Amino acid sequence: EPPHTGRLALYLLGLQATCPPPTPHRSLVTWLKYYLEEDWTGSRRHGHPLTSHYQYGLGVLALCVHHKRVREEVIRRLLTAQHHGRLGHGGNTVDTEAVVALAFTCLEQRRLVGTGLAAELRAAAQGASRSMAEAQGPDGIIGNIYSTPWALQVFLATGVCQTEPAFSRAMAAVLENLEAFGTAATMAQVLPVLHGRSYLDLVSMHCREEPGRSWGQRDWGQRWCHHRGNWVSPVPWWLLADTLTPLDMEPLAEVPGNKTVQLVVECPLPWCYELRLYDRPVPAPAAASLLDVLQAAATLGPHGFKFHTQDTPQGPFLTEVLGLEARQEKRNYWQLLRAPNTPLQMGIADYRPQDGETLILRLSEW
Repeated sequence: EPPHTGRLALYLLGLQATCPPPTPHRSLVTWLKYYLEEDWTGSRRHGHPLTSHYQYGLGVLALCVHHKRVREEVIRRLLTAQHHGRLGHGGNTVDTEAVVALAFTCLEQRRLVGTGLAAELRAAAQGASRSMAEAQGPDGIIGNIYSTPWALQVFLATGVCQTEPAFSRAMAAVLENLEAFGTAATMAQVLPVLHGRSYLDLVSMHCREEPGRSWGQRDWGQRWCHHRGNWVSPVPWWLLADTLTPLDMEPLAEVPGNKTVQLVVECPLPWCYELRLYDRPVPAPAAASLLDVLQAAATLGPHGFKFHTQDTPQGPFLTEVLGLEARQEKRNYWQLLRAPNTPLQMGIADYRPQDGETLILRLSEW
């Protein structure tokens, strides 16, 4: 089983934001340093981590936020991957580039590296910021809706939100699509930018004790990004309250009737000799999600459609279709597409296809 580099890194970033007592998480930081070494040495001959550069970058970022030095060799691995275009998968590298850029910026700003390496890291982070701005679509989204908050964090951390027009457009896109961030993991990505912050702000925040709380509360201060003469705080007041409380979400209205979705499974070379393994209409209730459609396909005869999922913080993740398993060591995954070639912006439990839509499950390399 590959090391849980990304999961532990995200946990430590969240933990740092809650003003924890120092003793429990020190051992977790030590474990993260161990995972980073295991992540690479287990796959040294391939020149990439066992997990992914995204998780590896998260590990470096979390260690920096916790004021821990990182060996130069570890940092150079990320620099080399960025210089040779080895970050990311599925045609969308924004989230990985952003995480790596945040890690570089943190190391440089915290002066945890020498002067020469710091200059390289600063140039790499600035280059990543420019490439994200260039990748912005006409709808303001950078990569996809889930990677856009990561790009916004880079703009904030590097200070280019003051001059970069892409910042305002991306923030507007996030605010228009807040309903997409429905899980704890996706909320953790978007909440910092809704407060005008990035994960790097965890480094300089101070805890203060409050009556009735065993731990402290972060003092976020009053620093906002100054953009074109205006202090950027484009967020409804209820998102800036001191205490976040769950909103009463109304259940989705029942949609009467049914719909038919054309479900296609594709497996290109080298994994399969035949590209199209499955292609048939699947009837489902009008309000069905893609996961519901897959479950409906599994009940159709005579040869039932088979699939497996894995629970993740972002919701169920498609891992196997028709007996073909996507595996990290093979560097492949099941890509979700709306025909002919548009990647879905949501997971299988969140996306609700339209009647007559054709959806493609394609085994792809990353």
